[in-house]
Amino acid sequence: MSRFRALLQASVAATKRALAWNVEDLMLPSERFVFNFNSKEELNRWHLYSDSEYGGLSSASLEITGAESGHELSGLFSGNLSLDVAEGSTWRMNRSGFCGMRSKKFNGFIDLDSYDTIAMRLRGDGRCYISTIYTENWINSPGQQDDNSWQAFVFVPKDQWHIAKIPLDRYLPTWKGNVISTKLEMNPSRILAMSLSVNAEGGIPGAKSGPGDFRLEIDWIKALRT
Repeated sequence: MSRFRALLQASVAATKRALAWNVEDLMLPSERFVFNFNSKEELNRWHLYSDSEYGGLSSASLEITGAESGHELSGLFSGNLSLDVAEGSTWRMNRSGFCGMRSKKFNGFIDLDSYDTIAMRLRGDGRCYISTIYTENWINSPGQQDDNSWQAFVFVPKDQWHIAKIPLDRYLPTWKGNVISTKLEMNPSRILAMSLSVNAEGGIPGAKSGPGDFRLEIDWIKALRT
């Protein structure tokens, strides 16, 4: 009888271990890389935009740096913000002085429903940047081609690496740069693209602002489950 009891206990213990292994195996990791700026191939996933498309004079570039000096590779988003408009421009601009880098659309979409925070390892210039998440269009009326955009400010201290963490529920729905007052919830399971941008004006109190040069180094962008 004691032998039978020992076999039963061993069987129960083995079953518990198997169940625990299966549960852990099914659990998603607590973080997920979305972008990692550790190779020049990463540049193919992004495109730049600025007010120059509408007659402004701002300019931007995106490159991978660090290879020449033997340091860790990272992305460098930099350029110049100008409030001026090209002479003879026929565009009627409401504002100038902005640049951005937007990822090309994912192959379909990415599902971040199991995560609650976007994290970015950045080194900046004291300016305030804007993180944007683009989701499938279900807010606007049918037939609209624009993706839904959700935005949050990112302040990056000058000349030091900093991990910025933004809970997904801190991203506000926007339309053409203006916050939508209606209370809405993002659908993180249908994310199409992301972007980082900078404006000469606006941002948070205490951040550097105004026309002039900007510089933002980017190591990686991740989704976290906190």
